[in-house]
Amino acid sequence: MKTQFLKTTVAGVAIAASFLFTTGAVAQEYQWTFQTSAQAGDNFFPIEEAWADRVNELSGGRIEITVVPVGTVVAHIETLDAVGAGILQGHITDPSYFSGKDPAFAMLGNLVGAWSDPEQMFDYMENGGGKELFNELVNPYGLQFLGASATGVEAFLSTKPLYGVDDLKGIKMRAPEGMVQEVFAAAGASPVNLPGSEVYTALEKGVIDAADYTVFSTNHAQGMHEFARYPLYPGFHSMPVIEVSLNKAIYDELPEDLQNILNESVTVFARDMIAQLDAQNEVAVAEAQADPEITVIDWSDEERAEFRGIAKSQWANWAERSEMAGKAYESVTTYLTEKGLLAE
Repeated sequence: MKTQFLKTTVAGVAIAASFLFTTGAVAQEYQWTFQTSAQAGDNFFPIEEAWADRVNELSGGRIEITVVPVGTVVAHIETLDAVGAGILQGHITDPSYFSGKDPAFAMLGNLVGAWSDPEQMFDYMENGGGKELFNELVNPYGLQFLGASATGVEAFLSTKPLYGVDDLKGIKMRAPEGMVQEVFAAAGASPVNLPGSEVYTALEKGVIDAADYTVFSTNHAQGMHEFARYPLYPGFHSMPVIEVSLNKAIYDELPEDLQNILNESVTVFARDMIAQLDAQNEVAVAEAQADPEITVIDWSDEERAEFRGIAKSQWANWAERSEMAGKAYESVTTYLTEKGLLAE
Protein backbone atom coordinates (compact mmCIF):
# COMPACT_ATOMS: atom_id res chain seq x y z
CA MET A 1 0.00 0.00 0.00
CA LYS A 2 2.82 2.40 0.94
CA THR A 3 4.67 1.60 -2.31
CA GLN A 4 1.53 2.24 -4.32
CA PHE A 5 0.99 5.51 -2.47
CA LEU A 6 4.54 6.66 -3.30
CA LYS A 7 4.10 5.73 -6.97
CA THR A 8 0.84 7.64 -7.06
CA THR A 9 2.30 10.69 -5.36
CA VAL A 10 5.34 10.90 -7.65
CA ALA A 11 2.99 11.20 -10.60
CA GLY A 12 0.81 13.52 -8.60
CA VAL A 13 3.63 15.95 -7.86
CA ALA A 14 4.30 16.34 -11.57
CA ILE A 15 0.61 16.99 -12.25
CA ALA A 16 0.35 19.49 -9.42
CA ALA A 17 3.43 21.32 -10.68
CA SER A 18 1.96 21.49 -14.17
CA PHE A 19 -1.11 23.29 -12.75
CA LEU A 20 1.12 26.02 -11.38
CA PHE A 21 3.13 26.52 -14.55
CA THR A 22 0.32 26.20 -17.10
CA THR A 23 -1.81 28.77 -15.31
CA GLY A 24 0.93 31.35 -15.66
CA ALA A 25 1.18 31.84 -11.90
CA VAL A 26 3.72 34.41 -10.78
CA ALA A 27 5.94 33.84 -7.76
CA GLN A 28 4.01 34.43 -4.55
CA GLU A 29 5.11 34.33 -0.94
CA TYR A 30 3.13 31.07 -0.51
CA GLN A 31 1.92 28.81 -3.33
CA TRP A 32 -0.16 25.80 -2.33
CA THR A 33 -2.16 23.04 -4.00
CA PHE A 34 -5.33 21.84 -2.27
CA GLN A 35 -7.04 18.72 -3.60
CA THR A 36 -10.79 18.50 -3.14
CA SER A 37 -13.04 15.44 -3.07
CA ALA A 38 -15.30 17.22 -5.57
CA GLN A 39 -15.27 16.65 -9.30
CA ALA A 40 -14.66 19.65 -11.55
CA GLY A 41 -18.29 19.53 -12.69
CA ASP A 42 -19.81 19.42 -9.20
CA ASN A 43 -21.87 22.44 -8.22
CA PHE A 44 -19.70 23.19 -5.18
CA PHE A 45 -16.31 23.03 -6.96
CA PRO A 46 -16.57 26.68 -8.14
CA ILE A 47 -17.43 27.68 -4.54
CA GLU A 48 -14.19 26.08 -3.39
CA GLU A 49 -12.26 27.90 -6.11
CA ALA A 50 -13.88 31.17 -5.00
CA TRP A 51 -12.60 30.50 -1.46
CA ALA A 52 -9.06 30.21 -2.81
CA ASP A 53 -9.48 33.49 -4.70
CA ARG A 54 -10.78 35.13 -1.52
CA VAL A 55 -7.71 34.00 0.45
CA ASN A 56 -5.48 35.48 -2.24
CA GLU A 57 -7.35 38.78 -2.05
CA LEU A 58 -7.45 38.95 1.75
CA SER A 59 -3.75 38.14 1.99
CA GLY A 60 -2.86 40.89 -0.47
CA GLY A 61 -1.60 38.31 -2.94
CA ARG A 62 0.77 36.67 -0.47
CA ILE A 63 -1.07 33.32 -0.60
CA GLU A 64 -1.99 31.66 -3.88
CA ILE A 65 -4.03 28.45 -3.63
CA THR A 66 -4.76 26.19 -6.59
CA VAL A 67 -7.74 23.90 -5.98
CA VAL A 68 -7.59 20.70 -8.05
CA PRO A 69 -10.39 18.13 -8.50
CA VAL A 70 -10.61 14.71 -6.89
CA GLY A 71 -7.95 12.27 -8.06
CA THR A 72 -5.72 14.89 -9.67
CA VAL A 73 -2.70 14.22 -7.46
CA VAL A 74 -3.67 11.22 -5.31
CA ALA A 75 -6.75 9.10 -4.73
CA HIS A 76 -9.46 10.62 -2.53
CA ILE A 77 -8.61 8.24 0.33
CA GLU A 78 -4.92 9.26 0.23
CA THR A 79 -5.10 13.02 0.74
CA LEU A 80 -4.60 12.76 4.51
CA ASP A 81 -1.22 11.11 3.97
CA ALA A 82 -0.38 13.38 1.05
CA VAL A 83 -1.00 16.60 2.98
CA GLY A 84 0.94 15.32 5.98
CA ALA A 85 3.86 14.41 3.72
CA GLY A 86 3.79 17.75 1.90
CA ILE A 87 2.85 16.19 -1.46
CA LEU A 88 -0.25 18.38 -1.23
CA GLN A 89 -0.35 21.44 0.95
CA GLY A 90 -4.01 21.03 1.87
CA HIS A 91 -7.28 19.27 1.18
CA ILE A 92 -11.02 19.99 1.12
CA THR A 93 -12.70 16.65 1.73
CA ASP A 94 -15.02 14.33 3.62
CA PRO A 95 -13.16 13.11 6.74
CA SER A 96 -15.13 9.85 6.67
CA TYR A 97 -12.77 8.62 3.95
CA PHE A 98 -10.15 8.11 6.65
CA SER A 99 -12.25 6.13 9.14
CA GLY A 100 -10.02 3.12 8.45
CA LYS A 101 -7.23 5.00 10.23
CA ASP A 102 -9.44 5.98 13.16
CA PRO A 103 -13.23 5.59 13.58
CA ALA A 104 -13.24 9.14 14.99
CA PHE A 105 -12.95 10.42 11.41
CA ALA A 106 -16.38 8.90 10.70
CA MET A 107 -17.86 10.33 13.89
CA LEU A 108 -16.62 13.86 13.21
CA GLY A 109 -17.14 13.54 9.45
CA ASN A 110 -20.74 12.34 9.33
CA LEU A 111 -22.32 11.58 12.68
CA VAL A 112 -25.58 10.12 11.42
CA GLY A 113 -28.65 11.82 12.83
CA ALA A 114 -26.72 14.45 14.81
CA TRP A 115 -27.43 17.65 12.90
CA SER A 116 -30.77 19.01 11.66
CA ASP A 117 -29.25 22.27 10.46
CA PRO A 118 -25.74 23.29 9.33
CA GLU A 119 -25.68 26.08 11.92
CA GLN A 120 -25.81 23.47 14.68
CA MET A 121 -22.63 21.84 13.36
CA PHE A 122 -20.94 25.22 12.78
CA ASP A 123 -21.70 26.27 16.35
CA TYR A 124 -20.33 23.00 17.69
CA MET A 125 -17.11 23.41 15.70
CA GLU A 126 -16.63 27.05 16.67
CA ASN A 127 -18.01 27.18 20.20
CA GLY A 128 -18.54 23.62 21.39
CA GLY A 129 -14.99 22.32 21.26
CA GLY A 130 -15.28 20.67 17.83
CA LYS A 131 -12.40 22.52 16.21
CA GLU A 132 -10.03 21.76 19.07
CA LEU A 133 -11.04 18.08 19.02
CA PHE A 134 -10.60 17.90 15.24
CA ASN A 135 -7.06 19.26 15.57
CA GLU A 136 -6.33 16.72 18.28
CA LEU A 137 -7.34 14.09 15.73
CA VAL A 138 -5.46 15.39 12.66
CA ASN A 139 -2.37 17.01 14.20
CA PRO A 140 -0.61 13.65 14.65
CA TYR A 141 -1.01 13.10 10.89
CA GLY A 142 0.72 16.41 10.18
CA LEU A 143 -2.40 18.50 9.42
CA GLN A 144 -3.93 21.66 10.86
CA PHE A 145 -7.73 21.79 10.74
CA LEU A 146 -8.87 25.23 9.56
CA GLY A 147 -12.61 24.67 9.68
CA ALA A 148 -15.56 22.78 8.27
CA SER A 149 -18.28 23.39 5.74
CA ALA A 150 -21.03 21.11 4.46
CA THR A 151 -23.27 20.61 1.47
CA GLY A 152 -26.24 20.92 3.80
CA VAL A 153 -28.55 18.37 5.38
CA GLU A 154 -29.22 15.68 2.81
CA ALA A 155 -32.75 14.98 1.66
CA PHE A 156 -34.20 11.46 1.90
CA LEU A 157 -35.79 9.67 -1.03
CA SER A 158 -38.86 7.52 -0.47
CA THR A 159 -41.54 5.86 -2.58
CA LYS A 160 -43.74 5.59 0.52
CA PRO A 161 -44.90 8.30 2.94
CA LEU A 162 -42.66 8.37 6.03
CA TYR A 163 -43.93 10.75 8.70
CA GLY A 164 -41.80 9.53 11.57
CA VAL A 165 -39.48 6.89 12.97
CA ASP A 166 -42.20 4.22 13.22
CA ASP A 167 -42.72 4.40 9.45
CA LEU A 168 -39.11 3.30 8.86
CA LYS A 169 -39.83 -0.21 10.12
CA GLY A 170 -39.51 -2.73 7.30
CA ILE A 171 -38.49 -0.13 4.71
CA LYS A 172 -35.95 -1.57 2.27
CA MET A 173 -33.51 1.23 1.59
CA ARG A 174 -30.16 2.01 0.07
CA ALA A 175 -27.58 3.27 2.59
CA PRO A 176 -23.77 3.46 2.68
CA GLU A 177 -21.95 0.81 4.69
CA GLY A 178 -20.80 1.52 8.22
CA MET A 179 -22.48 3.80 10.70
CA VAL A 180 -25.30 4.86 8.35
CA GLN A 181 -26.51 1.29 7.84
CA GLU A 182 -26.14 0.47 11.53
CA VAL A 183 -28.30 3.44 12.57
CA PHE A 184 -31.08 2.73 10.08
CA ALA A 185 -31.09 -0.96 11.02
CA ALA A 186 -31.48 0.04 14.67
CA ALA A 187 -34.47 2.18 13.63
CA GLY A 188 -36.13 -0.89 12.07
CA ALA A 189 -35.31 -0.33 8.39
CA SER A 190 -33.63 -2.90 6.13
CA PRO A 191 -30.58 -1.17 4.62
CA VAL A 192 -28.80 -2.67 1.61
CA ASN A 193 -25.58 -1.90 -0.23
CA LEU A 194 -26.15 -0.22 -3.57
CA PRO A 195 -23.89 2.05 -5.66
CA GLY A 196 -25.18 5.59 -6.13
CA SER A 197 -25.30 4.97 -9.88
CA GLU A 198 -28.00 2.32 -9.34
CA VAL A 199 -30.32 4.30 -7.07
CA TYR A 200 -32.50 5.67 -9.88
CA THR A 201 -33.12 2.26 -11.47
CA ALA A 202 -33.67 0.57 -8.11
CA LEU A 203 -36.35 3.10 -7.15
CA GLU A 204 -37.96 2.89 -10.59
CA LYS A 205 -38.21 -0.90 -10.48
CA GLY A 206 -39.25 -1.08 -6.83
CA VAL A 207 -36.12 -2.94 -5.77
CA ILE A 208 -35.87 -0.48 -2.86
CA ASP A 209 -38.46 1.69 -1.12
CA ALA A 210 -36.15 4.53 -0.14
CA ALA A 211 -32.59 5.81 -0.35
CA ASP A 212 -30.03 7.87 1.51
CA TYR A 213 -28.47 9.56 -1.49
CA THR A 214 -27.70 13.30 -1.67
CA VAL A 215 -29.13 16.83 -1.49
CA PHE A 216 -32.65 17.67 -2.70
CA SER A 217 -31.64 19.75 -5.74
CA THR A 218 -29.44 16.95 -7.12
CA ASN A 219 -32.15 14.33 -6.51
CA HIS A 220 -34.68 16.51 -8.29
CA ALA A 221 -32.41 17.29 -11.23
CA GLN A 222 -31.77 13.58 -11.73
CA GLY A 223 -35.50 12.84 -11.83
CA MET A 224 -35.55 10.77 -8.65
CA HIS A 225 -38.88 12.26 -7.57
CA GLU A 226 -40.59 10.70 -10.56
CA PHE A 227 -40.54 7.47 -8.55
CA ALA A 228 -39.71 8.63 -5.02
CA ARG A 229 -42.76 10.85 -4.65
CA TYR A 230 -42.42 11.33 -0.87
CA PRO A 231 -39.07 13.09 -0.37
CA LEU A 232 -38.16 14.16 3.16
CA TYR A 233 -36.77 17.69 3.37
CA PRO A 234 -34.89 18.99 5.24
CA GLY A 235 -33.38 15.58 5.86
CA PHE A 236 -33.18 14.07 9.33
CA HIS A 237 -30.27 11.70 8.99
CA SER A 238 -27.14 12.90 7.24
CA MET A 239 -25.04 16.01 6.84
CA PRO A 240 -21.50 15.16 5.74
CA VAL A 241 -18.80 17.55 6.94
CA ILE A 242 -16.39 19.08 4.43
CA GLU A 243 -13.02 19.42 6.15
CA VAL A 244 -10.53 22.13 5.16
CA SER A 245 -7.02 21.41 6.44
CA LEU A 246 -3.47 22.61 5.74
CA ASN A 247 -0.11 20.95 6.29
CA LYS A 248 0.67 21.67 9.95
CA ALA A 249 4.36 22.49 9.46
CA ILE A 250 3.38 25.14 6.92
CA TYR A 251 0.65 26.52 9.17
CA ASP A 252 2.90 26.71 12.23
CA GLU A 253 5.47 28.82 10.35
CA LEU A 254 2.93 31.31 9.00
CA PRO A 255 2.77 34.80 10.50
CA GLU A 256 -0.21 35.25 12.82
CA ASP A 257 -2.07 37.55 10.43
CA LEU A 258 -2.08 34.90 7.69
CA GLN A 259 -3.18 32.20 10.15
CA ASN A 260 -6.10 34.43 11.12
CA ILE A 261 -6.98 35.09 7.48
CA LEU A 262 -7.08 31.37 6.73
CA ASN A 263 -9.24 30.50 9.74
CA GLU A 264 -11.67 33.35 9.16
CA SER A 265 -11.86 32.68 5.43
CA VAL A 266 -13.06 29.13 6.03
CA THR A 267 -15.83 30.42 8.30
CA VAL A 268 -17.03 32.64 5.44
CA PHE A 269 -16.57 29.83 2.91
CA ALA A 270 -18.73 27.50 5.02
CA ARG A 271 -21.66 29.90 5.12
CA ASP A 272 -21.21 30.79 1.45
CA MET A 273 -21.44 27.15 0.38
CA ILE A 274 -24.53 26.51 2.48
CA ALA A 275 -26.22 29.69 1.21
CA GLN A 276 -25.62 28.86 -2.44
CA LEU A 277 -26.64 25.21 -2.17
CA ASP A 278 -29.69 26.11 -0.07
CA ALA A 279 -30.78 28.51 -2.81
CA GLN A 280 -30.59 25.69 -5.34
CA ASN A 281 -32.57 23.43 -3.02
CA GLU A 282 -35.27 26.06 -2.53
CA VAL A 283 -35.86 26.25 -6.28
CA ALA A 284 -36.04 22.46 -6.56
CA VAL A 285 -38.35 22.14 -3.53
CA ALA A 286 -40.71 24.77 -4.94
CA GLU A 287 -40.88 22.86 -8.22
CA ALA A 288 -41.59 19.62 -6.37
CA GLN A 289 -44.28 21.18 -4.17
CA ALA A 290 -45.99 22.56 -7.27
CA ASP A 291 -46.35 19.01 -8.58
CA PRO A 292 -49.58 17.49 -7.16
CA GLU A 293 -48.06 14.01 -7.40
CA ILE A 294 -45.14 14.83 -5.09
CA THR A 295 -45.48 15.27 -1.31
CA VAL A 296 -42.51 16.89 0.42
CA ILE A 297 -42.44 15.77 4.07
CA ASP A 298 -40.74 17.67 6.91
CA TRP A 299 -40.33 15.70 10.13
CA SER A 300 -41.30 17.34 13.40
CA ASP A 301 -38.68 18.24 16.00
CA GLU A 302 -40.00 15.38 18.14
CA GLU A 303 -39.48 12.78 15.40
CA ARG A 304 -35.99 14.15 14.68
CA ALA A 305 -35.12 13.89 18.36
CA GLU A 306 -36.40 10.30 18.48
CA PHE A 307 -34.23 9.32 15.50
CA ARG A 308 -31.26 11.10 17.09
CA GLY A 309 -31.82 9.04 20.24
CA ILE A 310 -31.70 5.81 18.22
CA ALA A 311 -28.57 7.03 16.46
CA LYS A 312 -26.95 7.75 19.81
CA SER A 313 -27.00 4.05 20.69
CA GLN A 314 -24.94 3.33 17.59
CA TRP A 315 -22.62 6.28 18.25
CA ALA A 316 -21.92 4.63 21.61
CA ASN A 317 -20.86 1.44 19.83
CA TRP A 318 -18.47 3.39 17.61
CA ALA A 319 -17.15 5.27 20.64
CA GLU A 320 -15.62 2.03 21.90
CA ARG A 321 -13.53 1.53 18.77
CA SER A 322 -10.77 4.05 19.55
CA GLU A 323 -9.76 6.58 22.17
CA MET A 324 -10.45 9.50 19.84
CA ALA A 325 -13.84 8.05 18.84
CA GLY A 326 -14.72 7.98 22.53
CA LYS A 327 -13.70 11.61 22.91
CA ALA A 328 -15.78 12.56 19.86
CA TYR A 329 -18.80 10.77 21.30
CA GLU A 330 -18.53 12.54 24.66
CA SER A 331 -17.93 15.91 23.04
CA VAL A 332 -20.83 15.82 20.56
CA THR A 333 -23.38 14.24 22.90
CA THR A 334 -22.55 16.78 25.61
CA TYR A 335 -23.07 19.62 23.14
CA LEU A 336 -26.36 18.21 21.79
CA THR A 337 -27.69 17.61 25.30
CA GLU A 338 -26.79 21.12 26.47
CA LYS A 339 -28.55 22.57 23.43
CA GLY A 340 -31.69 20.55 24.08
CA LEU A 341 -31.24 18.54 20.88
CA LEU A 342 -30.74 15.22 22.64
CA ALA A 343 -32.48 13.75 25.67
CA GLU A 344 -30.24 12.91 28.61
